[in-house]
Amino acid sequence: MAQEAHLSEHEPSPKPPAPPGSAAQPPAAAASGTQPPGRKPPSALWADALGRVGIRSAQILLILVVAAVSVYALMQIKLLVIPVLIALILAAAIGPFVNMLRRRGLPGGAATAVAFVALLVVLAGVGTVIYLSVRNQWAELAEKASAGLDELEQFLINGPIPIDPAQLDQAREGIIQFATSSQARSGAITGLSVVTEFLAGAGLLLVILFFFLKDGAKIWNFMLRPFKGEREEKLRRVGRRTLEVLGGYVRGTAIVALVDTVAIGAALLILQVPLAIPLAIIVFITAFIPLVGATVAGILAALVALVANGPVVALIVVAVVVAVNQLEGDLLQPIVMGKSLQLHALVILMALTAGTILAGIIGAVLSVPLAAVVWAIIQVWTAEDPNLQDMNPDLPPPNTQPV
Repeated sequence: MAQEAHLSEHEPSPKPPAPPGSAAQPPAAAASGTQPPGRKPPSALWADALGRVGIRSAQILLILVVAAVSVYALMQIKLLVIPVLIALILAAAIGPFVNMLRRRGLPGGAATAVAFVALLVVLAGVGTVIYLSVRNQWAELAEKASAGLDELEQFLINGPIPIDPAQLDQAREGIIQFATSSQARSGAITGLSVVTEFLAGAGLLLVILFFFLKDGAKIWNFMLRPFKGEREEKLRRVGRRTLEVLGGYVRGTAIVALVDTVAIGAALLILQVPLAIPLAIIVFITAFIPLVGATVAGILAALVALVANGPVVALIVVAVVVAVNQLEGDLLQPIVMGKSLQLHALVILMALTAGTILAGIIGAVLSVPLAAVVWAIIQVWTAEDPNLQDMNPDLPPPNTQPV
């Protein structure tokens, strides 16, 4: 026993096991579960700069695919989508009037009915005035505009910087081919289908608008039922900000359009330009298309003045249109619209182009307010616009159920 104890004292103590993957590890152990020196594991391929770029590229492509599929799906049901969007914009514009009537003591249904009938009367009155003003003079207006284009073409050909007539003919043919292309015809439904689609859309618009005005708070509250806590608060701020942007945009654009119509119409009457009233009404309608609407109407007025009154009056009309546009951009829009349209001119132009390609004139009218809403939602969601006033006191408070 003493000899065994003596021998055990001189035996070396056992070494601790080497960590996995170390040089002391047996080759078999190294081969079972570790990579040989100099080779990266598969997960490390996505950890370097190129891997991160690949991940971001795949995410961007996935987002673009989802957006394209969503837009395509919405375009297939545009008979429903367009009335819903127009009804939402109109409801946001006249919502404060409904809320004022409710605060004055009218029940919700009665306040909605009064506002709804008032809106229909206003729209019917404006439509009647436009129809009566343009009906008897539309052929003359088209003839004057066509003659003005011909005179402008002669000026370009024989002017100080002559242009080859073949280039003008090529540009005109390109425009005609685009207007009569298969893509343009595929989106146009002629005859009875146009009337049927318009009547169906108008009826659907009126029904949706009535329920938005009457039960908009309940509908929004129902949509927020799955959300709780901070996300619910953000979505409620999104709703308030959306109403503020859409309502401010519509009311502000109507005021700006009215000022443009009065200013340009008065100038046309003073200069004794024929068809002054129809031209002024066209200015009012096109003013709802930002950037390009008033410019197009001004060009049409200048062409009519060029044919009927000569180049001097036409230049004066152009000067008046330019001055009104400057007044609108520098004074009226910042004061009337405030923060409703905080978009760069390039963003507005891109939104107009995309909306026109997707849905024609309706898309051009709806694209800018929708782009403003998207930007406002981004600001709210990223907490860049946290202090929001409640523009619609009828929106229900958090953690409440619709009644």
